[in-house]
Amino acid sequence: MSSIAVCNTRASKRRDFKIIDETDHYIVIDKPPLLLVHPTKPDGATTLWAELRQLLAFEIASGGQVSIVNRLDRETSGIVLVAKTTAAAREFGLLMQSRHVTKEYQAIVWGWPAWETKSVDAPIIRQGEIAISRIYLKQTIDPRGAEAVTDFRVVKRFQKLTANGESFSLLNAQPLTGRTHQIRVHLASLGHSIVGDKIYGPDENLYLRFIETGWTDQLARELLLERHALHASRLRVDERRDWSSPLPKDLREWL
Repeated sequence: MSSIAVCNTRASKRRDFKIIDETDHYIVIDKPPLLLVHPTKPDGATTLWAELRQLLAFEIASGGQVSIVNRLDRETSGIVLVAKTTAAAREFGLLMQSRHVTKEYQAIVWGWPAWETKSVDAPIIRQGEIAISRIYLKQTIDPRGAEAVTDFRVVKRFQKLTANGESFSLLNAQPLTGRTHQIRVHLASLGHSIVGDKIYGPDENLYLRFIETGWTDQLARELLLERHALHASRLRVDERRDWSSPLPKDLREWL
């Protein structure tokens, strides 16, 4: 069955995500924000992995698999590549390890950078490994961490009619390595944290408050967006396998 025919068949099923491309060996998903990729708690929350296992039940029964190649945070939207066979999972895994897969993101950040392009080469480590940290997953820059390199480019600078008339920018980010929260950590280190980022934004206590109370009007006033404004906009393996995704509706409307 051709990839177009497969996509048309899949599209008729109601899912929380959009299928961009599909072959016998892989499927490419445009993930919405606030959808978990993998289960993190035994609470029965909807996950992309579980949805794909249902969608690909026939393939799995015939010896296939669901192997997510590039994992995104729950709040991050955009392209997710999923291998459906062992051979594809191995191929993509080796390409990722050898840095032959190009990943691009778009981020809306606080402020107007004084630069047009910027490369950040700053190792990252989980903060709790070197200091007391109230947030287990929080990462930080430290020479004892793993290599982390990200290239940034300013796409657009703008202002919004917020309470204080703040300035914001839309950036393109290309991570050359794949560390946890890499883009978010590097942008915060530049003084341009991502809008809506509860951990690396204006105050990490906002994240702790969110965990305790959920989304509130007070958090909305301080963070401006319910999720961090980070979108995986492009994933390129080679000339034939090159996928892109426009900014999703929530970020377009906020812009």
